[in-house]
Amino acid sequence: FPHSPAYALLQWVSWARRCVLETVIAERGEDALDLIYHYRPDLVLLDITLPGIDGYEVCEIIRLDPNFRDVKIIFLTAKGREVEIAKGLGLGADVYIIKPFSNTALVAKVKDLLETTYEEAGG
Repeated sequence: FPHSPAYALLQWVSWARRCVLETVIAERGEDALDLIYHYRPDLVLLDITLPGIDGYEVCEIIRLDPNFRDVKIIFLTAKGREVEIAKGLGLGADVYIIKPFSNTALVAKVKDLLETTYEEAGG
């Protein structure tokens, strides 16, 4: 477990921000929305292929709600055609990463997005 990418990411964010990073997982689009509304996260890692409401729709719903427009969204998906990438970014995703992906690249993107969020908030 200490060498898993999730652990490395949690460890980095915790060290850099001196705070606890809470991670929650949803297996369905509707559950993802419920968790986003409940936890009000700074960042969401989102797959497009979800049962029920797909990731595109989750992204669109988040972006249409003024209370959640600042939430950073990273798509992590196997859907890598230009039209799919354009759709994801057009709906408001901040980053679109195609599977398989480099864990180092993912951690770097998360770091950049969270640093931007904290700088904009005056942190």
